[in-house]
Amino acid sequence: MEIPKEDLNAVKNRLSRAHGQLGGIIRMVEEGRECTDVLTQLAAAQAAISRAAFTLIASGFANCAQDDSGKIDRAKLEKAFLSLS
Repeated sequence: MEIPKEDLNAVKNRLSRAHGQLGGIIRMVEEGRECTDVLTQLAAAQAAISRAAFTLIASGFANCAQDDSGKIDRAKLEKAFLSLS
C-alpha cells in the first residue's frame, strides 16, 4: 500500500498516543481508579485508534480497494470500512 509519508507519520503519531493512553489505562485499573475515569480514557484511546484507521483508509483508499488485477473491489472496500465499526 502506497501512502504519503506525512499521512503515515500522522497515523504513527496517533497510534503512539493511543499506546501511551493504554499504558495509562492499565495503571488506572491496577490502582483501582473510578470506572468512569477508566471508561473516559478507554474512549479517548479508541477514538485515537479509529482516527488512525480512517486516516489510513482515506489516504490509501485506492490501494485498499483494489483487487490483485488493480480493479476496484467493492466488497474489499466495504470490508475495510466495516472493520472500523
